[in-house]
Amino acid sequence: MAYAPAHRSFYDADSHIMELPDFLQKYADPDVRADIPAVNYSASIVTDEEVAVIMDNGGKHSDAHVAELLAMGDSLIERSKEIQALGAFDRHERTQAMDLLGFAKQLVFATHSVAMPFSPSTKIEPRIRYGAARAHNRHLVDFCSDDERLMGVAIIPLDDPASALVELDNVLSEGLDAVWVPHRACGDRSPGHVDFDPFWAALAESSTPFVLHVGGAPLQLAKAWSNNGRAPTKDWLGGGENVRTKDIAVLHQGPETFLSMMLLDGVFERFPALRGASVELGAGWVPSLIERLDWVAATWGRSDANLAGFTRKPSEQIAQQLAFTPFVFEDVGAFIDQSSPDLYLFSSDYPHIEGGRNPIARFEASLGSRPDRVRDMFYAENFLRVFTRAA
Repeated sequence: MAYAPAHRSFYDADSHIMELPDFLQKYADPDVRADIPAVNYSASIVTDEEVAVIMDNGGKHSDAHVAELLAMGDSLIERSKEIQALGAFDRHERTQAMDLLGFAKQLVFATHSVAMPFSPSTKIEPRIRYGAARAHNRHLVDFCSDDERLMGVAIIPLDDPASALVELDNVLSEGLDAVWVPHRACGDRSPGHVDFDPFWAALAESSTPFVLHVGGAPLQLAKAWSNNGRAPTKDWLGGGENVRTKDIAVLHQGPETFLSMMLLDGVFERFPALRGASVELGAGWVPSLIERLDWVAATWGRSDANLAGFTRKPSEQIAQQLAFTPFVFEDVGAFIDQSSPDLYLFSSDYPHIEGGRNPIARFEASLGSRPDRVRDMFYAENFLRVFTRAA
């Protein structure tokens, strides 16, 4: 018996690979391989010892460990977490995990290997940044190649428009299902800069959505904001390297700014076939974003030529072209009431512990007495509208 109830289709907008240290190096071009750092877990609850045991076993879980995970059955999502999870880094195990999870489709994101290619540092050479992105994307193609339920998510930094477009051509030829871009200023440009129009156009024409995801920009605030004269606070996992109280309070500001700039610069107006999603960045900010952009467009459209040419209100553009995943602890039912049932996506975050032990039950409690139609949209139809290749 699978975890997801059989009476409804569940499309999972967020899952992850837990990369082994050579994740990028193994798939990198020879001329950049030595310059690409190994993936490390210094900002994670995964220990060096755990990784070492796996690497000493040839980059695999032991047969006994896999047998133990398979025996969990429909409780896999509750008990199988992080690098010890079934299918955390092995594509054959991941197929077994999908059988136990019961999801119709699942987006697959990286976890730690994006840190360098997405870094805002101007000291990273473009050949290294984009070489690491190329290696990541090749590895995702390989990981998802044996199971049509797995939808690989490419990464493409936007620091250099020409290099981004070259990598997008590679991604489209390899058949990955979405493109993760960092939700920060694109070098010295807005994502709505005309230099990126060929990039957004290629995504729209190929029916390939872009996605924003936690980790696409620095997780933590600038140190000055935490300098309050008191002892440093711990993150939610008990350390200091992950998301802390102040970080989570403003985590939405990055994606909110990025999407607002895209919209106000007319990207969604120029490319109405473009689709996108904000994943693992919460959704409580979405109703206010929609309301604010509508009044900004209505008022500033009198003086801003970019807005004066809109044929659709921002709220209409967002409802038609974007979607958002709520955190498992958020009240998605309330968000739907405040905005629209078209906007939100189910996600499990497997095998990360942030996804919770029983995300379907948590979301069901939030949806409450709302009709089956709302549930069908949340669990499946909104996903299929954005990620059209899943149909």
